[in-house]
Amino acid sequence: MEASLQVVYYDPGSPGYHCLQYMARLAAELLNGELIVLRHRNISLLHKVMTFLPRRHGAVDCLLICPSPADLSRILQMANWQNKYGTLIAWVFDSFWTENIPRFARWTRVFDQIFVTEREDLNTWRGMVHAPVEWLPWGSDVLRLGSDNPSRRFDLLRFGRQPPHWDDDVRTENECDSRGLIFRGRPPELEDATESELSLMNFLRNTKFTLAFSNRVSPNPQTHPRREYLTGRWTDALAAGAIVSGIPPRSDTVTSLLWPAALLDLGTVNQCGGLDVITRALRDWTPARSRLNYINSLERLDWRWRFKKLTEILGIQSDPLERELLDLRTILDFDRTTTLTYANTRLK
Repeated sequence: MEASLQVVYYDPGSPGYHCLQYMARLAAELLNGELIVLRHRNISLLHKVMTFLPRRHGAVDCLLICPSPADLSRILQMANWQNKYGTLIAWVFDSFWTENIPRFARWTRVFDQIFVTEREDLNTWRGMVHAPVEWLPWGSDVLRLGSDNPSRRFDLLRFGRQPPHWDDDVRTENECDSRGLIFRGRPPELEDATESELSLMNFLRNTKFTLAFSNRVSPNPQTHPRREYLTGRWTDALAAGAIVSGIPPRSDTVTSLLWPAALLDLGTVNQCGGLDVITRALRDWTPARSRLNYINSLERLDWRWRFKKLTEILGIQSDPLERELLDLRTILDFDRTTTLTYANTRLK
């Protein structure tokens, strides 16, 4: 029997998107959906022309998860998509590449709803596409993979892209050794997205600080030349209770989604200056910092809050999602009760 929801994910083949593919698998599980993973295939001119034909709404809903705006075209790889799908939602992650929005999405009403991950992109997308556009930001699987682990082996962990001063792990480790800091370089890259995410989160829950720099100060051929943005590097680290050190993106998403204690702004890409800031911050670090980031991540970053929004748009009820949301709320309620009890005790 065919599922009433298909979660369609386009896999660009880059390990940097493993966290997104992991999320797609989680979405399919918690929304009682069927996961379909697409890989690159050339789309014919005929299929592109067919986007101008009217849709005949079918019985199956679709959530199309797009690493970039260009991947909206991947819906054309799905057989009989025009007659098959009832509600068709697209969730676009690197939504800042607005110049890559496909023409058919600009000129026709293919999608019933589009979500983007950066708030600054809303007005641009709303002016360019024929579909309602709302904000649904990056997240993390905080409930299953997050941690408030009080005992952390590493002082500083590096993963992902870094500016030149920080890109040599051997050099960074030597500089950390000279300051009495325990550094961990790049975690291994695994082929399977789930195994990769599990491995990475294990490293993250065992470090106090991670490194992440905005593309403003750490440009790369794959990054946007002007727009700054949040990615899974920040959300996964925070979910694991780590503090993200570096230079954060300047964006409405960061301001509205994160909290002051989440980030340590080094104010420089210079390694010696940055390590001086981290060394001072480590003197004030306590396990309570990990707990704070973990609890705030549960409340603000867990993917399940994003999935709940999707169920509202799709008009569906998912028992697996509701059960895990109940577990999540129980942890948050317990934390609030414990905090309030402790505060009242201190006041007596």
